[in-house]
Amino acid sequence: MKPVIAALALMFGAAPAMAADRPVVVELFQSQGCSSCPPANANLNAIAGRPDVLALSFGVTYWDQLGWKDTFATKAYTDRQRAYAQALDVQLGTPEMVIEGRDSVIGADAREVDAALRRARPASETRIANASGRIEIAAGRAPRRPADVWLVRYDPRVQQVSIRRGENGGKTLPHRDIVRQLTRLGGWSGAAVNFAAPPASDSAYRTAVLVQAPNGGPILAAARLD
Repeated sequence: MKPVIAALALMFGAAPAMAADRPVVVELFQSQGCSSCPPANANLNAIAGRPDVLALSFGVTYWDQLGWKDTFATKAYTDRQRAYAQALDVQLGTPEMVIEGRDSVIGADAREVDAALRRARPASETRIANASGRIEIAAGRAPRRPADVWLVRYDPRVQQVSIRRGENGGKTLPHRDIVRQLTRLGGWSGAAVNFAAPPASDSAYRTAVLVQAPNGGPILAAARLD
């Protein structure tokens, strides 16, 4: 293990177990064309294997004009970050980590990420399960506004991406837990509901479900379903 990666693993591994029955949702918004993003990718990779963390990497599109088009980015992921920027009253930029839809930190700063994980108090309003190919959201305390139910498919494998142009030209960047599909299944108002899950385009992808207040609001419940 390289010394820098070992130090990151030691730092993040030192955090106490979260007092919750579900993982803390950590969303990294990054671009392969952003010179500040490789350290943030390393920070996400360092926590991706933790059972108390659901790490998700979203590629955004607004740096594609710098000479390299991000190979994983979509407009939907950029729109998701814009919603957070408005809701959290922060400037749009990379690399950003959003924890639980409540806290925005600079993803390249390992100490700031570790501090955010330590102070996270994940809400768990309701139970989420996968039953016979359907996503079940149990009854729970009704949110003030109907929440969104998001299906997330992400690739847990480390993808080595060779960057040929732009600010990171000549580098090979490892990406992990790359979001490959983000689908709004419907809404949740407190009553039990269930949804058909669209099939994954790759059997290696893993599935998570987020119940989230609308317009970039807090995460109310989350679960891995694999």
